[in-house]
Amino acid sequence: MPTVAFIGPDGAGKTTITRMLLDASVVKLKYLYMGVDVPEGGMALPTSRLFRRFKSSAPKTGNAAGRAGASGGRGVRGAVRGFARLANRLSEEWFRQILSWSYQARGFTVLYDRHFALDFAPEITPPGPESLDRRIHNWCLRRMYPLPDLVIFLDAPGALLFARKGELTIEELERRRQGFLTLGKRIPGFVRVDATRPLQEVYAEVTNHILRVCGDTGYRAVGEVAR
Repeated sequence: MPTVAFIGPDGAGKTTITRMLLDASVVKLKYLYMGVDVPEGGMALPTSRLFRRFKSSAPKTGNAAGRAGASGGRGVRGAVRGFARLANRLSEEWFRQILSWSYQARGFTVLYDRHFALDFAPEITPPGPESLDRRIHNWCLRRMYPLPDLVIFLDAPGALLFARKGELTIEELERRRQGFLTLGKRIPGFVRVDATRPLQEVYAEVTNHILRVCGDTGYRAVGEVAR
């Protein structure tokens, strides 16, 4: 069975559209979050929840001196933390990919809310130097992680996205938007959907794309959210 990834900056409507599809039960569906945040109540490794707890409880280095101290303290201990984070991140990503394969084997079309290999693509990540563990992580995603059969980019200008969510900046949202458009030129199965239109129009176009990729396997059934 095929996989369908919804991508786009925050505010584009990824989660809203996937839940509409599940409620409408266009085909036999499973929902799977494929982003870096650990889903509340969803599938995730215990180590990922532990990393999240440590991260949320870590003290903030709010002044310049604190940031300089944290930067200067990276050495062996920082490298160990970086590679521990790398090992957990790769484990989490492959855990969710195995979940996807298990759903596909049971006859489900899997809807991805975001996708690791696309969110970490060089067109999307901020420019600048990267640590060794991050370079290894990005190489593994580019070379080994499976891509979805269909990639639906919900497209809207940065100003509209900012008005919807109020997160990041208009400039950063627009940078990511342009990055996704550039990414689409080299990703098979990439389609752009204008997300500035009324929600029902966006939903109708997305549904047609999914039915097309499902082919003869498409049929009406009860949609399910993976738990």
